[in-house]
Amino acid sequence: MCKICANGGIIIGLCAELAHRMSASDEPRRVHFQSPEYLVDRLDAIADLFDKDRTDVLVEAIREYIEDTADSDIFQELVATKYYDGQLDFETVKQLVGAETAQRLRLLKSDLADEPLDIPAPKDVDIYDGSATTVTTDDVDDR
Repeated sequence: MCKICANGGIIIGLCAELAHRMSASDEPRRVHFQSPEYLVDRLDAIADLFDKDRTDVLVEAIREYIEDTADSDIFQELVATKYYDGQLDFETVKQLVGAETAQRLRLLKSDLADEPLDIPAPKDVDIYDGSATTVTTDDVDDR
C-alpha cells in the first residue's frame, strides 16, 4: 500500500516501481537460512532506520546482488562456457542472463557445432599480405 507524504501527496514513484518489479508470477516463497547473528542485528537496525520490514530489506538486497552479478562480464562468460560445455540447459541460461542473451548463446552454440565451411582462399588475392606462418602438423606434440 502506498504511503501518504506529510504534504498529502502520494508516493507514486515507489508504488510504480513496486508494481513494475512485481508480476503475477512473483508469488512470495518462504525460504529459511542461517546467518551470523551480527548480520541479522545489522539488518534489523537498517530495517528499523528505514521503517521497513526485515524481509523487504533482504529482498531488495538479493535483487540488487542478482542484478549486479548478472551484469558482470565474469558471470556472462561463466554462463556461456558452462552452456557450451553442456553443463547448463537453455532454460537455465535464459533465467540467468535473460531471453535475448540466451538466444544469442544458443545461436552461437549451434554455429560452433556445425562443420566448418570448406571454402578455398581466392587465388588472385593474398589474404595474409605475405606474412603468413606455415605450421606442419608432424612437429606438433599430441598431448
